[in-house]
Amino acid sequence: MTHTHAFWLAGRQATGDDTLDVTSPWDGRLVGTASVPTEAQVEEAVAAAHAVRAEFAATPAHVRAAALEHVQRRLAERAEEIAGLISAENGKPLKWARGEVGRAVSVFRFATEEARRFNGGEAQRLDTDAGGAGRLALTRRFPRGAVLGIAPFNFPLNLCAHKVAPALAVGAPIILKPAPATPLSGLLLGELLAETDLPAGSWSVLPVPNDRMPALVRDERLPVISFTGSGPVGWSILDSAPRKHTTLELGGNGAAIVLADWSSDADLDWAATRIATFSNYQGGQSCISVQRVIADASVYDRLVPRIVAAVKEQVTGDPSNPATDVGPLVSEDAAKRVESWVGEAVDAGATLLTGGERDGATYAPTVLTDVPSDVQVSCEEVFGPVLTVTRAEDEAAAFSAANDSQYGLQAGVFTHDVRTAFRAHRELEVGGVIIGDVPSYRADQMPYGGTKQSGVGREGVRFAMDDYTYERVMVLTGLDL
Repeated sequence: MTHTHAFWLAGRQATGDDTLDVTSPWDGRLVGTASVPTEAQVEEAVAAAHAVRAEFAATPAHVRAAALEHVQRRLAERAEEIAGLISAENGKPLKWARGEVGRAVSVFRFATEEARRFNGGEAQRLDTDAGGAGRLALTRRFPRGAVLGIAPFNFPLNLCAHKVAPALAVGAPIILKPAPATPLSGLLLGELLAETDLPAGSWSVLPVPNDRMPALVRDERLPVISFTGSGPVGWSILDSAPRKHTTLELGGNGAAIVLADWSSDADLDWAATRIATFSNYQGGQSCISVQRVIADASVYDRLVPRIVAAVKEQVTGDPSNPATDVGPLVSEDAAKRVESWVGEAVDAGATLLTGGERDGATYAPTVLTDVPSDVQVSCEEVFGPVLTVTRAEDEAAAFSAANDSQYGLQAGVFTHDVRTAFRAHRELEVGGVIIGDVPSYRADQMPYGGTKQSGVGREGVRFAMDDYTYERVMVLTGLDL
């Protein structure tokens, strides 16, 4: 049985005139129906967020921390239920959906901790010059204003958490817009927020259609935008609101670089297993999934068959089955796009080692070699379970190949040499370098973001809190320092 899910308007439930059906990418069944707010209701939510901003900014830290702690606890208590909801609306295998809930619990825990210690103030003596005698500067951070958080479909709970938790931790009101394909997890998060004592108006969850997003983006009462999603949409947001403080977490085509010193059988088995798992987890629908493998020529011939064997072991099927590793993409259209890109690569001369088959919204885990550099699976973000493997003659060639991309989110470097690790950190044009593992590793408290076409700004709880606030200095005069 399904029912219509109300949205959350300034902390209370409401319904609009229209509804949005949410269907399973796996079997097309109706998962639920979300009520869509009217334009008047969106206006009411934005006006409430704008009106409450001073009150919320002045809310004691312990009040904000208690609310965040409550959400953390309730997410953990309802973890299995929420994982089932994520799997149903997103098509994500249950094993990965459970992991997503666990990560969201951590995000709210980190925000709870940071809310208690954030904004403590920094004192600076100004009497280092004669003109500053008797003066002391005290710097604190204050919210920039209400936040518009726009979340994608691929992590329908955790990426909502990454918008909401840092905003509430600093006392910034937030309007959360979940993805139209997967709004139910965001609405459930609203259910938990409604159990807290946060001020009315300090948060709303509004599943508005994408074609109504530009009006929210341009609204001057929402001076901060945090967007995770596609590059074209992200850059259009920045272009349409250039004076706003905007964080963009966009696409990638993550490279896993396997260097010559990663050469034992155990090394190569580990690398192959990690590459196979994280090129296909979430159906490849992760900005930091492994899309490209760049292997040193000395290990290439031993690594490739291991990768193919490990990819063939990935279990594809019903996402509600705990044994499933790879579920469907978010839609059949998404799978058809991946199918066409792989077909383009094969027609251009690429060798298909495994996969390359589509069944509805499901695309088989795929490995390609000899891929021309100008086809889409090489130079764009596939956002599907497709992996390319390339040979590099040495470290310099491998790093150059990794950098030969319009994207720069994260890279993984398999090496045992700490000096090589530092060279990779210096030379790779990405936001994060993961040593000894794939680029898909993300801890939710670390800074996360990219360079080039992968976006601007950083997420990670404390770093988003910095993004949502600005420094304000107060100078005290006439002090005996």
